[in-house]
Amino acid sequence: MNIEHFLSDTISTAVNSLFSLTTKPENIILQKTKKEFEGDYTLVTFPYIKAAKLTPEKTGELIGEEILKTNPTITEFNVVKGFLNLTLKTGFWLSEFKNISKDVNYGIKPANSSGKQVMLEYSSPNTNKPLHLGHVRNNLLGYAVAAILKTQGHDVIKVNLVNDRGIHICKSMVAWKFFGNGETPMLSGLKGDHLVGKYYVEFDRAYKKQVQHLMEKGSTKEDAEKQAPIMLQTQEMLLKWEAGDKETMDLWKMMNHWVYDGFKISYKKLGVDFDKIYYESNTYLLGKEIVQEGLTKNIFYKKENNSIAIDLTNDGLDEKIVLRSDGTSVYITQDLGTAIERFKEFPKIAQMIYTVGNEQDYHFKVLFKILEKLGCEWAKECYHLSYGMVELPEGKMKSREGTVVDADDLMDGMVETAREVTEASGKVAEFPQEEKDELFNTIGMGALKYFILKVDPKKKMLFDPKESIDLHGNTGPFIQYAHARIKSILRDYNADIHSISVSDNLKLHEKEKELIKLQYDFPKILEESANTYNPAVVANYIYELAKLFNQFYNECSVLKEENKAVKEFRIKLIETTARIIKNGMMSLGIEVPERM
Repeated sequence: MNIEHFLSDTISTAVNSLFSLTTKPENIILQKTKKEFEGDYTLVTFPYIKAAKLTPEKTGELIGEEILKTNPTITEFNVVKGFLNLTLKTGFWLSEFKNISKDVNYGIKPANSSGKQVMLEYSSPNTNKPLHLGHVRNNLLGYAVAAILKTQGHDVIKVNLVNDRGIHICKSMVAWKFFGNGETPMLSGLKGDHLVGKYYVEFDRAYKKQVQHLMEKGSTKEDAEKQAPIMLQTQEMLLKWEAGDKETMDLWKMMNHWVYDGFKISYKKLGVDFDKIYYESNTYLLGKEIVQEGLTKNIFYKKENNSIAIDLTNDGLDEKIVLRSDGTSVYITQDLGTAIERFKEFPKIAQMIYTVGNEQDYHFKVLFKILEKLGCEWAKECYHLSYGMVELPEGKMKSREGTVVDADDLMDGMVETAREVTEASGKVAEFPQEEKDELFNTIGMGALKYFILKVDPKKKMLFDPKESIDLHGNTGPFIQYAHARIKSILRDYNADIHSISVSDNLKLHEKEKELIKLQYDFPKILEESANTYNPAVVANYIYELAKLFNQFYNECSVLKEENKAVKEFRIKLIETTARIIKNGMMSLGIEVPERM
């Protein structure tokens, strides 16, 4: 039973009967009763005082009395300053708990049951540097949103668009060509993506020196930046790449191969994957063709310098270059080609979601508007999953200056911190080494993932590794420990949990009722999280569930409870709590241990 719908029907019938209104159930505004008041659900009575011609308090009392007459599920009510608080009978919550406890996939809809196919892009790394902390948020957010959308029965296609071409890629290539002396990952002992990233930094150093040298000779900064020899060589390399020059292509393939090998290791550590990987080197030409077609249809126009643009000023945007004067493409060019190619390849896609940082908000407004003007009806179904940047206590990161937090180093550091904290507790001394290693990884990565995902994606966030692994705060390890604690209790119970039959005549402790009510909310939480593309909704719900379990366990005896019916009910209650914690954390891409 959906109690909100049921109560809305009851309340609309009551107010319509009492006050000669025609209020529809969907217009009834209900909210969960605040903890400081008695009740389960609250109705604001102010919308009905005009028709009732009474004070808010009297109006609430009238509605409450009418509901008691017609709805035996409501046992009592109280009115506080115009807020009508309704209390449901214990039997209702016990009945709902029975349904929840029997459904191992409670809240999760069957796979592909919605008939909706969604493509979700995330990661989108450049092949000129390794993944860093910003990429970590991108990957974790994209993967989690995909998993949460799957709980709603959607068919989700997870894709990665690798930025494997362009001027930034050529910067690493030019630097390696001039300064590399044949260095390879095998010779250096570096992961391939780290090695290529090293030369991206080397390019920036050499470029700044050349700019400074030219300025000392009398050039303006603007001219020096354009005329620096290493920049001119990089631009020449880009032209050679687009012309298919063999030597340039061989260098590009070799260095990209190094990077891909490095990415595979990082993705595996991070626990993310993709159903399909697109490469800009395969799609940018499609974008050029689209630009030429749009030019013939007068959607685009050629400027005096031979670049091609589109005027979006009437749409509240600016003029946008879609092809440079030398014929090379810009970011929007390949994004147009990629988008159209995807909808051709997957014609059943109902929605396309791009997981990209909020510094690209304007870019996606332009992209979607151009697609719309090109006649792509599905453009209105494109969505930019925008997220804020991640900063450290030390401040912002700059990859070209080598000040980024490397994703591999971050993950390794989190696992090492988990090892130190866990071993210091002395609780895992008897664990086999293999189990300990797996546990340290589960805790460390759980801490990293949860700390990032508990923050609303739209917000800029500060990542503090030490805070993320605290066992006593709103952290992944806190939730993981609650799950492990429940599993320990269930092991000590050492009896068949599935054969337990919950009595209909139990008198619920306050914390037992709160746990059932919170469990009842899980499907609604998943749905809200999916509709808002916000994993933080699930993350913070699971934290509240874990916290409530601890409160329950401190106040209610489980294994030492003498009343057999109460003891069995509580075993079933915590077993269901553990299952929802596990399913909720899985929807975030986070594992929970059986013991820790």
